[in-house]
Amino acid sequence: MKIKNCLLTDLKEISSLYEAARNLQIQREMVVWPSFEDSFLIKEIEEKRQWKIVIDDFIACNWAITFEDKEIWEERDNNDAIYIHRICTNPKLRGNRYIDEIVAWSKKYANDQEKRYVRLDTLGNNTKLIEHYTSAGFDFLGMVKLIDTEKLPYHYQKEPNCCLFEIDLRSES
Repeated sequence: MKIKNCLLTDLKEISSLYEAARNLQIQREMVVWPSFEDSFLIKEIEEKRQWKIVIDDFIACNWAITFEDKEIWEERDNNDAIYIHRICTNPKLRGNRYIDEIVAWSKKYANDQEKRYVRLDTLGNNTKLIEHYTSAGFDFLGMVKLIDTEKLPYHYQKEPNCCLFEIDLRSES
């Protein structure tokens, strides 16, 4: 198992993983991600913000990161965090707790980038995801109602209730 930046040649596989995630979200009656334009994903790949766990030359899991997330984190966004978005697991490999690998990687990556926090969010009151993320080491900070969603992907505009999670790397030292 290796963690690497995604490549432009991964675009089709990444899109397929997002489609599988959307199907699961529909099946479980959760907030559903929109279809992401290729240009959006290409930009993330070119900026080296799309990551993947590779097993036997295929993507087991992928996610994106940002270094700014003001619309969600508001005054807490002080250029001191990495933000994880859209964790997506290959449907054949669900249940393998890749979140633990992502957390270990993200802590090291955040430290290397001289960031204090690793953060992520999820929409709605998804108790299973809250349990999943807290079991991986994230502190659940509660639910907030998003106000400025115009610049965010559509699913944030549809469901403004957002659960916030973070790992404070200073509290782990």
